Amino acid sequence: MNKGFFITATDTNVGKTYVACAMARGMREAGLKVGVMKPVETGCVSDESMPKGLRPSDALRLKEASQSEAPIDLINPYCYSPPLAPNIAAHEAGDSIKLFELKNLFDDLAADSDIMIVEGAGGIMVPLNNNDKMLDLMVMLNLPIIIVATSRLGCINHTLLTYNAAISAGLTVAGVILNQPDELVDESTPLNASELRGFGLPIKKELPFNSEGKLSISPVIFSGTN
Repeated sequence: MNKGFFITATDTNVGKTYVACAMARGMREAGLKVGVMKPVETGCVSDESMPKGLRPSDALRLKEASQSEAPIDLINPYCYSPPLAPNIAAHEAGDSIKLFELKNLFDDLAADSDIMIVEGAGGIMVPLNNNDKMLDLMVMLNLPIIIVATSRLGCINHTLLTYNAAISAGLTVAGVILNQPDELVDESTPLNASELRGFGLPIKKELPFNSEGKLSISPVIFSGTN
C-alpha cells in the first residue's frame, strides 16, 4: 500500500478540499514533504495565466496548503470548465480520462514526496470514463481512504453506502470525517457520529465546516483504523 490518503466523500460539495488541505497542512507541520494530487477537477473558470487556460481552484488550494513545488498541471492533469461529472465534462471537451496516465503521474509525485494526499471528485461511484469509476482509480492508487460526509439528515445512509462500497473493493478506510455546515445543522447532527460508530465506522473527527478556514489535522489521528 502506498503512503498517503485518498480523500473521497459521500457526495459533491461536502468539504473534501477543506479536509484534504487541513491534512496536508498537518502533515507538513509534522515535518513531512507532502505531495498532493487532484486528478480531475470540473467547474474551473477561465484563467489565461494557467497552463490550460482554466483555474483549478481546489488543486491550487492543495498546492498552497502542502507548499508543493510540483507544477499545477501535474497536480491536476484533467481540468474542465463545465460543473459536471468528470466523464460528462471530459466528453464535452472532446477528451477522455485515462486511469493509467493518472497512475503514472501519481507515481511521479509520490517518488518525490514522503506522503501523498489525493482528492477525488464527487463521490466514490462517479464515472471517470465509459468504463471506470472513481472507485477504480482508488483501487489502482492503493491508498487508505478518508470518507468525508456532511453531518445532516441522510448522512448515515450515504456514509454506510460509501464505506461498504470501499470495503467491498478491498480498500482500507482509515477514517471518516463529519463536517457540520451551520446552514445544514438539523436534529440528526449530534447523533450521527455515535450511530455510525455503532456500525463499526472509524469516525476520526467532527468539524465545524468553514471553507475559508486554515485548519490543520494531525496525521496522528489516522495512525489506526478503528
